[in-house]
Amino acid sequence: MVQVPAQVSATPGALLHHVRTGRAKSRAELVALTGASRNTISNRVDQLIAANLLAEGGRGWSTGGRPPTLLQFNAEAGCVLAVDLGVTSVDVAVTDLSARVLATAGHPIDISAGPVAVLAEAERLAREVLTEAGLRDEDVRSVGVGVPGPVEFSTGRPSHPPIMPGWHDHPIPDAFGRWAAPVFVDNDVNVMALGEMGVGGSVQDVLVVKVGTGVGCGIIVEGRVYRGAQGSAGDIGHIHVPAADGRSVLCRCGNTNCLEALASGASLLRDALAAGLPVTTTRDVVELAAHGDGAALELVRDAGRTIGTVLASLVNFFNPHRIVVTGGVARAGLPLLSGIRESVYARAMPLAARTLDISVSDAPDLSGRVGAALMAIEGYLDEDSVREAITS
Repeated sequence: MVQVPAQVSATPGALLHHVRTGRAKSRAELVALTGASRNTISNRVDQLIAANLLAEGGRGWSTGGRPPTLLQFNAEAGCVLAVDLGVTSVDVAVTDLSARVLATAGHPIDISAGPVAVLAEAERLAREVLTEAGLRDEDVRSVGVGVPGPVEFSTGRPSHPPIMPGWHDHPIPDAFGRWAAPVFVDNDVNVMALGEMGVGGSVQDVLVVKVGTGVGCGIIVEGRVYRGAQGSAGDIGHIHVPAADGRSVLCRCGNTNCLEALASGASLLRDALAAGLPVTTTRDVVELAAHGDGAALELVRDAGRTIGTVLASLVNFFNPHRIVVTGGVARAGLPLLSGIRESVYARAMPLAARTLDISVSDAPDLSGRVGAALMAIEGYLDEDSVREAITS
């Protein structure tokens, strides 16, 4: 049976996306990619150039005729604000429309201080990075915000977040009303997952696991974030896990022996203090493990093994191409990774794990801000917005 290739969209927004992500670099490549006529592609590209979203630049290699004129996405046609809210800190960046960081700033916060105080600090940092980058409020095209809890993506409102008291149903987008731009809010792990995929995206199925104060999972299906019916997909931190030593540990959500209660950064610090280690923060435990302290190493490996038991079930169910581990505890590197791999490869079905790659993020500190920027960019450059830009 002859397999017919899937049709690739040739709408103005799709053409912009193809150039922006590197899938096509000229009008001829857009014709070949989409199957649309040369006239259709040429007219729509001209509209995108007139709207300052695309530009022509240089000549490509000739394949026998006239060398093609190369197309470039105009990443300087505005900027986006990227806000990465954590439990103990807020980081804000301003990027161009290719998610290149132009300026960034951060500050310690306590997420339990409530949305008014925390978002005021985020807004202040946003104004600070704009000034540092030499940009104006009018240059802001979109705002992306990642928060450490469940979010109803369509409204940008947190929904009963366990580690964010006082945040339930708060209208986060309203805090950024200074800028006449759309505001997109999502769970921080989904945002980090976008950051891990990068500007070019991916066509793979990937699990991005954040191990920080809590534990969560961003699900990438064929290169796109999967959020589920209400936006809470990937909340693996509250899956029940039997403790290896038979303990019953109360989780902040009210249940016992959730993955988060046994293998998060907070639980790692708790167990390290109980073992008498000279630490005051999770980062201290991670640094001890990174420097070869035996007790800290075993605690981190045990956390990895516990996380791996849950991931093994997800591998059997979802069969991803790869798993990327990020977050503060991921800085421990190999000790955490070895524990995760041990459990996953021991418990997952051989076929599901045959080519599975499990690795630590190359840039766990930046993925939240880059992901928030990409979410804002994708939202700003959606089909409706691009159509509006070329007709205004």
